[in-house]
Amino acid sequence: MSNSYPQPGAWDAYVARRSVIKGGAAVGAFAVGGSVLAACGGGDTFSGEIGSASGTLNIGSNASDPAPQAGLQAVVNAFPNADVDVVINTLDHNTYQENITTILQAQDDDVLAWFAGFRNKFFADQGLVGDISDVWENITGLGEGFKAASTASDGNQYFVPTSFYTWAINYSKKLWGENGYTEPTTSDELIGLAEQMMSDGVTPFAFANDGKWPIMGTFDALNLRLNGYDFHVDLMGGNGSWTDDRVRNVFTTWESLLPFHQEGANGRTWQEAATDVEEGRAGMYLLGTFAASNSEAFAADMDFFNVPEFDSAIGAGALDAPIDGFQMVSEPTNEAAAKEMLLHMSTPLAQDAYLSEDPSVVASNSGANTSVYNDLQKKSSELASAATGISQFLDRDTIPDFAGACGDMFAEFIENPGGVDGMLADLEEKKVAIFADFNAG
Repeated sequence: MSNSYPQPGAWDAYVARRSVIKGGAAVGAFAVGGSVLAACGGGDTFSGEIGSASGTLNIGSNASDPAPQAGLQAVVNAFPNADVDVVINTLDHNTYQENITTILQAQDDDVLAWFAGFRNKFFADQGLVGDISDVWENITGLGEGFKAASTASDGNQYFVPTSFYTWAINYSKKLWGENGYTEPTTSDELIGLAEQMMSDGVTPFAFANDGKWPIMGTFDALNLRLNGYDFHVDLMGGNGSWTDDRVRNVFTTWESLLPFHQEGANGRTWQEAATDVEEGRAGMYLLGTFAASNSEAFAADMDFFNVPEFDSAIGAGALDAPIDGFQMVSEPTNEAAAKEMLLHMSTPLAQDAYLSEDPSVVASNSGANTSVYNDLQKKSSELASAATGISQFLDRDTIPDFAGACGDMFAEFIENPGGVDGMLADLEEKKVAIFADFNAG
């Protein structure tokens, strides 16, 4: 079974409707608690295996694009417990992320799609997601790195990783073959390639920023290449200054590369930019390898290369490789079914089912069937395995409010790069205030 949340612009109507359904409890006022939730699990408890739970289970999903949506449905179809009626509630990706706090505080779904690392720990520390350490006691095939990414400050687990992907520079093999382009390994080679593309009438870089998250990947890549992994992690953690000359150098470099990028990024979706690469209007695209999910044709034609070296002293070993998965709300209507589903999602059975529909990501479970991996999955797995440092992505590696401030600043910067000094000073002031409030709370 599958439902759909409203599309952007209808969120207020959705909140009002769910308020009525919940007997007048105002979702907009973040009403939470068992008193406003109707139980449907029949008092079942999690037994440590799949098969005892019953009733209805609601999964909140941000998988609004066709391939990920089909992948999640395949996971549900493979769930071994027929006594649980699973309902998938899908909300378009950007609106889901913008409203995740409201969604969590409403507690309408039992299980929610989300991300590993800081973004999960942040909600765990707020008491909005549920402890699933008992699920982890029964999980096999997920290494210590995945467990660490699922563990909050209290030492308990609140997340089940299901897949990951790498951020890299994607391109069309057809276009590159026709024009004789080769993958660059240094920044000088990258600029030379971009200049050649311009002379060939091809825009070097597709560029999109609808939702104000895609170009966070550009900042991450440049900061990792120019300043290194440790500096990047410290900056995301609030321990570095955005007025530091090293940060300023990131934006100076970025400004020098902007002429090679499509204009109007703030009004373009990542899918539209991927289509421009697929159809040969743009030559490269810095995005997660999930770009291949834009179409079956692009999945067959796409290849990618690691963001090249900008400084030989730093190298090109660090990269973004975000981990996706699911968490349980703190007051699930059907806790037993939620935990059984999360256990199922950790298994090769579930992950193989997902990848059969969306082969743009890599399974988290070491027991997944890698023999069916396509070239993109194999290459992505090898790239992550060889990395000297892995970050989760800017909006997953820092406080949500500060990630939003960064997104606003980056969007303004690509429209008006000449005003960057004032923008960075303003961002630093916001960082100090946001982290002070966070640490005080």
